[in-house]
This record gives sequence, structure tokens and C-alpha cells, in this order.
Amino acid sequence: MSWVKRLGQAALVLGICLSSTANASELVNFSPELLERVEEKWGANAVKRLEAMRRLVEENKGISETQKLELVNDFFNLVPYYSDQQHWGVEDYWATPFEKLTTNGGDCEDYSIAKYFTLRELGVDDGKMRITYVKALDWDEAHMVLTYAPDPRTIPVVLDNLIGEIKPATERKDLVPVYSFNVQGLWLAKERGSGQYVGGSDRIGQWSALLERLAQ
Repeated sequence: MSWVKRLGQAALVLGICLSSTANASELVNFSPELLERVEEKWGANAVKRLEAMRRLVEENKGISETQKLELVNDFFNLVPYYSDQQHWGVEDYWATPFEKLTTNGGDCEDYSIAKYFTLRELGVDDGKMRITYVKALDWDEAHMVLTYAPDPRTIPVVLDNLIGEIKPATERKDLVPVYSFNVQGLWLAKERGSGQYVGGSDRIGQWSALLERLAQ
């Protein structure tokens, strides 16, 4: 699929007025009954992956934000990459961190989303992070990354599944930002600054569907 078509589909407005306040506190609250069902459906290794995420969150809330970024980026980049068609049998699907880990796969959206919600659980403020849709010039296609800036005046760094090293956005000449979002809103990219705020992120259909599943 062309990157233009894919970006257009991702930005479809469904009119679902979710509050965009999905609480990440439930991200690692796995009951024994849930883990039992996970093992029955996806096997013992799926349970181990969920438990690894739970330990990551529980044991690392006191480290620096830079360390949190590196830890979470490395953790999820270990999960194999599959296109949505390969993994889910559909053209486009945005998975929750739970879905990504239990099924042990996903594409660029799933890496970025999993990193975003896990860092929220580790105490990183929403205002410092944005899930960012870009054009990957080397691949000539749409791509998604997570960006982090401790202050709006600073250059954000990029957490990417294509390149393991976290680099400043100014060093990622291969990426052209298109728009970014988090639970607080949606921004169209500009050459400079943090972008033009254009409203709530519930305007993105796949994001609204994901937040609804996460809330459940």
C-alpha cells in the first residue's frame, strides 16, 4: 500500500467521542485467571512475555527517564516484526501492548503504541511523548515512531523499531513527520516547533478503537 493511502486511512474520522483518558495503570495488572487463559490460547511463552513486561514496570519506576526510554525501546524491539496482513489477516490493525506480546508480533504502529503506554505506566508524562506518523524515505512508505521531548523547546528523540539506537530527530533525515498524537490531542507536523494542534486524537479511527479495547 502506498504511504499516502495508508496515512489517509489512519486519519479517518469515525465520530467516536472517547474521552481519550485511557488509564495505563491496568496495563500490567494481570489476574491469575487471565494468565491461565493466555497460556491456554497462546502458550507458556506468552505468559512469560507478559510477566516480563510486568517486572519491567514494577522494578524500574525509580530510574531516570533516559534509562526508561532505552529499557522500553529495547524490550519491545525484541518482538518480531510482521505486517498486519501477515499477523492479523487484515490491511490495518493497531494492537494494544497486551495483544502485541501475547501474539508475539506486530508492525510499526504496534511498537510505538506499546512503548508509549508502557512509558506512561513507568511515570513518563503524556505531554513529553507523541506517537508520530512519518514517511520513511528509505522505504518510501508510511511508518510510525514514538518521539519524546522533556521540554517543548528541546529537539525530540526518536524511538524506532527500524533503528535500535535512540537518536535526536535532527539525526533522522530518513524520516519526514506528517502528524503526531497522544491521548491529549492531534498535531499536524510543521517544519519547526511542535506542530499545529488540530483537535482531539479520537479523530483517528484506529486510535479510538484501540483505546476502547484497552479500556475493556
